[in-house]
Amino acid sequence: GRLEAVTQQMGYHPQYLDSFLKMQHYLMHMDGPLPFDCRHYIAIMAAARHQCRYLVNLHVLQFLRAGGDPQWLRGLEFIPPKLRNLNEINKILAHRPWLITKEHIEKLLKISEWSWSLAELVHAVVLLAHCHALASFVFGCGCEQDEGLGGRGSLKGLSLGNQCFCEATAGTSCSQELLRINRKRSLDSCMELDSLRERMQRIHVETEGREEMRLLQQDREEGEGRGVRAAEHHSDLFAGLSFLADPDGEVTGATNLACYMQDPDFGYQDFARRDEDQTQVFRVQDYSWEDHGFSLVNRLYSDIGHLLDEKFRMVDGLQSSAMAKRQGCEPSVFKRGIWNYIHCMFGIRYDDYDYAEVNQLLERMLKVYIKTVTCYPEKTNSEMFDRFWKQFKHSEKVHVNLLILEARMQAELLYALQAITQYMI
Repeated sequence: GRLEAVTQQMGYHPQYLDSFLKMQHYLMHMDGPLPFDCRHYIAIMAAARHQCRYLVNLHVLQFLRAGGDPQWLRGLEFIPPKLRNLNEINKILAHRPWLITKEHIEKLLKISEWSWSLAELVHAVVLLAHCHALASFVFGCGCEQDEGLGGRGSLKGLSLGNQCFCEATAGTSCSQELLRINRKRSLDSCMELDSLRERMQRIHVETEGREEMRLLQQDREEGEGRGVRAAEHHSDLFAGLSFLADPDGEVTGATNLACYMQDPDFGYQDFARRDEDQTQVFRVQDYSWEDHGFSLVNRLYSDIGHLLDEKFRMVDGLQSSAMAKRQGCEPSVFKRGIWNYIHCMFGIRYDDYDYAEVNQLLERMLKVYIKTVTCYPEKTNSEMFDRFWKQFKHSEKVHVNLLILEARMQAELLYALQAITQYMI
């Protein structure tokens, strides 16, 4: 249930990894406006928008461990209306965040018995933006492909086996508290799975899951003598749900992500800037993270602003001298070119930046890669990471993906928080 493949890749930049894990832990596991099971279900909804099985599978297991109702895993039709109402801004934030308006916010906050509080909505927005951006990183670094191959894909990165990166780096910048938490989870994992199985045994769905059971039966028949028998003992635990069990009884994969989203054809469209209509363009001079977003999010969801801000500053401070030298520019210039290019694709403009620099700094293939990972990461294939920018080291490629993750997350937050601000005013 941990982000093992992700932390292995981020481990090339341990200081950033430390800030990422602190924010992730606070967002998912510490006190906050939203119940723990709802947090993981919102993460499932967000990851499903980009067909990211890696994150969906991880949060499905954590949702159940948090005591979530397994019936919810049958899809949006089976969750409370309040949670289902979040689907619209999930869809818009994931693909066209510039369409978010104060009316979307008002609708969520004023639906009688199913209304959200401002604090709950801010928590949910941060969760959605975090998981959308993390899906970009997962696809961009090949973690999704590795997951599809049972963790044995082409991007091995650091050879850490089943350990979380934190557990293998005692004495580095990772905090001792995070080390203690991760180790305790590892020790408790068997008991958690036993508890999960007991809960699943109490579920009896007559009309659903027949296809899943048929597939499991087929696997047992075809896999005789290949160690598949071990799955027989646990197969009945997952009847009625769109998930399969591995030989150890662990939930291993969603067979259908479509049940977690509506309007699947809604996707990214190029942000069209019309010369005669400047109202669509989001100007950072009018609403920025530093001057507006940080204080709002921190006021409504205590301390998350500080953790997000630390993460944004950490990725900006990562060393990239060799990477920039290859492009013939200063590190800060190269990083700003990537950051501003990503924001530009979402309609965010900086008045003090000459956008002609983007074409000078970023070669065409690098721009194609960045746009794909940012805007429609599910289209990233397993060869892209190795094929693009061959002159870059693996750690430098990860660095670019971290810039994509943070720039995209900040872009979504700016649009959502601006809409919340306009509603409050």
